[in-house]
Amino acid sequence: MDPSTIGERDAPPVDEKPYKIIFEANKCIGAGKCAEVSDNWTLDITTGIARPETYFVDEADLDENLRAAEVCPAKKDRGVIHVVDRRTDEEIAPDPEGDGTLSVDW
Repeated sequence: MDPSTIGERDAPPVDEKPYKIIFEANKCIGAGKCAEVSDNWTLDITTGIARPETYFVDEADLDENLRAAEVCPAKKDRGVIHVVDRRTDEEIAPDPEGDGTLSVDW
């Protein structure tokens, strides 16, 4: 799957928000770890699903979203939050294979 084709229709310019969050909501287990470490993530108690406030972030918000991706325990600790560098199309977190390929299970 090509990360550049996901959610780009209404995306801000790459130079303003160079990072994109790809979220596998259908695999979220509602642990809330993402919401503990990032202000961008909120766990909805009624649905048990977390949601990001925004799917496109800049350098200022990158670290907390990387942390959210890294602490997500879903998919046997492979996570369902993926942070992609829009300039290179590489997954930078969680990147379980270590090669920058998108690690979604769709």
